[in-house]
Amino acid sequence: MTTRTLSIGALALAALASGAAIAQTKPMETAKPAMEKCYGVSMAGKNDCAAGPGTTCAGSSKVDYQGNAWKFVPAGTCASIKTPKGMGSLMPVKA
Repeated sequence: MTTRTLSIGALALAALASGAAIAQTKPMETAKPAMEKCYGVSMAGKNDCAAGPGTTCAGSSKVDYQGNAWKFVPAGTCASIKTPKGMGSLMPVKA
């Protein structure tokens, strides 16, 4: 074989190998925002969990803005959520 043929073959092999390597890399996953539990901000039946005694979990709050029912909200926003019963809380709110 000639040097030219070997060079072309080597270039073709390198191109295929680099293409295969690029195809196998995973695309970057989008970062999900950090979330936190915010008590006293969910509407009746719209809580994410922990709605107090006599309830099972998600969707079980009995009244709007129930103090012991929480909803996931973006981190850092809970205390700024205003409701007719006051602001959101990172801890359960006693009625």
